[in-house]
Amino acid sequence: MLVIDTPAASGRMYLHGAHVTAWRPAGHEPVLWMSGKSWYETGKPIRGGVPICFPWFGPKAGDASAPAHGFARLKNWTLADVTRNADGAITVTMTLYADDATRAMWPHDFAAMMRVTFGPTLQLELRIDNTGDQPIHFAEVLHTYFAVSDVRQVSVTGLAGAMYHDRLDPTGLKTRGDQPITITGETDRLYIHTESACVLNDPAGHRAITIRKTGSRSTVVWNPWVNKSKAMPDFGDDEWPGMICIETLNAGENAVTLPPAPGTAAQSHTMAATIEVKRL
Repeated sequence: MLVIDTPAASGRMYLHGAHVTAWRPAGHEPVLWMSGKSWYETGKPIRGGVPICFPWFGPKAGDASAPAHGFARLKNWTLADVTRNADGAITVTMTLYADDATRAMWPHDFAAMMRVTFGPTLQLELRIDNTGDQPIHFAEVLHTYFAVSDVRQVSVTGLAGAMYHDRLDPTGLKTRGDQPITITGETDRLYIHTESACVLNDPAGHRAITIRKTGSRSTVVWNPWVNKSKAMPDFGDDEWPGMICIETLNAGENAVTLPPAPGTAAQSHTMAATIEVKRL
């Protein structure tokens, strides 16, 4: 684990999954939520922070035995670089490459890079390279968990008019109205064809969190509420009011296809998110 502690911000990032588990810009409370029941074990995901889902999202189609959300969050990544920037922020770069274990689950060659800058803003950048000679098709997710005062009192703006799949009511594609999103029960919605920034308004917490993104055409809003929280062994039964996920991703209709690049160069795709906090 890397521990970041500077005048600009503090944070933590694990080699396991290249997983960011904390970010706190100077003068603010922690922005990312972590479950007190989270496992920190080989072969298991960390619950909270910013898990990386790749190369599939949710269960793998046609293979119920495959790990949910892919293998990237379960693998040990390699620390490639740590840089102190001119503004005092710290940038950490980690890499993951295809190996025999990944090819057994997903028979493709790839290189993944996760670059995270811990500063007054949190900058997350995931790059996937196709290093093989065949096209690759994948989903990718920065599955960010945000800490909130009470999820029943927050709202999310930025997705007005967006089409979405409600995974709790899979009766067809729906369209979001103009009103801010509020959480009144279990929520699991995949918004598609949207590149918009989202704002998480937390008036009781006296702050607003803005999530801007590039290279992403999908957004998920998720909260497990009461019953699902009880069903997850690595999630406390009473922890759901303190969190909400607003995820930056490409999945479903917006999953990525990368062709092989000519010669020895790799074809690449980069998805990034920048998170900023302001006091209310």
